[in-house]
Parts: sequence; C-alpha cells; structure tokens
Amino acid sequence: MDNNVSSIYGDNMPAMEETVRELSEYIENMRKELKVKIGMDPVEHYLTRIKKEESMREKCVRKGFPVNMNSALVEIKDAIGVRIVCAFVDDVYAIRNYIKESGKYEVVEEKDYIRHSKPNGYRSYHMIIKMNNRFFAEIQLRTISMDTWAALEHHLKYKKEVGASTELIVSELKRCADELASTDLSMQTIRDMIFLN
Repeated sequence: MDNNVSSIYGDNMPAMEETVRELSEYIENMRKELKVKIGMDPVEHYLTRIKKEESMREKCVRKGFPVNMNSALVEIKDAIGVRIVCAFVDDVYAIRNYIKESGKYEVVEEKDYIRHSKPNGYRSYHMIIKMNNRFFAEIQLRTISMDTWAALEHHLKYKKEVGASTELIVSELKRCADELASTDLSMQTIRDMIFLN
C-alpha cells in the first residue's frame, strides 16, 4: 500500500485483528459444545480473514459508497469474514441455530442461499453479526461440496473472453451446482439412516 494513502480502516486494524481472534475462539468453543450435543464435530474446517484494503476500496466503489472508514466498517459489513465448512447440510443449520441461540452476538442479517440458491447455482448460508457493538462480521456456512463449487466457480469466472459460450458455461455451472446439491441431500439421508437407526 502507498505510504501516502491512509488505511481505509483508520487505526482499527489492531482491534479488528483482536476481534478475529475472539471469533476464532468462539468457533472453537462452539465446536466443543456441539460435539457433545450432536455427537460429532460439525465443522470440517474454517477460515477467518480481514478483507484486504484494496478489495475493500474496490467494493466501496462498486457499491456506490464513498471510499472511507464508515463505508468499510459500517455500510458494507464484511470487513471481517469467516467461512465455516461442514460435512452435512444439517450441520450448517445446527451452527446457524447455535449462533442465534447463544445470544453472544447480535444477528443483523441472514440470507439462506441453500434453500434459495442464486441463479448461477451458488449455495451458502450467510449471516451478518455485530460483535461487541463495534464491528460487523460476515459468516458463510457451507457444506464441503458447496465450498468446492464456489472455489472452482471463483477460478473460472476470471477467465477472459468467453464470448458466445457464456450462456452454455453459466448453464453448466448451474447443472454442476444442482448435482452437488443432490449429492449433499443423499449424503445427509445416508447419515440419518446410520445415526437414527
């Protein structure tokens, strides 16, 4: 970053880093509690991040917000992010319920892209929480297959000059997403058969 350009996060970076550490600790405690409650760890893995300043500046412009600290930390609400990847769809909702019922953080927004997928096939459960009445964080909850599709789609969408084949590519991506969603449901059914018998 240019030394003449001030941080879009102002002097909040140390506090944001501490917030990410706190969020990681919360997730680890949640894993332990849910393992006792449901008999297994519902989290395959998780990633935390603070959005890079360049990405945040670009998002401010794309969303039509001024490129400043208020836009980055109040209006956009995803400067802090965590992606939690689960094996099964039921685990996604178990974690969602835990976060809501724990009362530790205020849930300010939820979007269920699992039951209502985006037109391109994207599936995930998104929550915006407010932490300690200061910072917002976006939590994305996905199964392994949803995460795999999103990662591959992310790589593919930056391919240049796809031209006339764009419609076919979009259709194929949607088909793959639907097949993976069907697999998720089948795997959930198999788990239910094993553990409910």
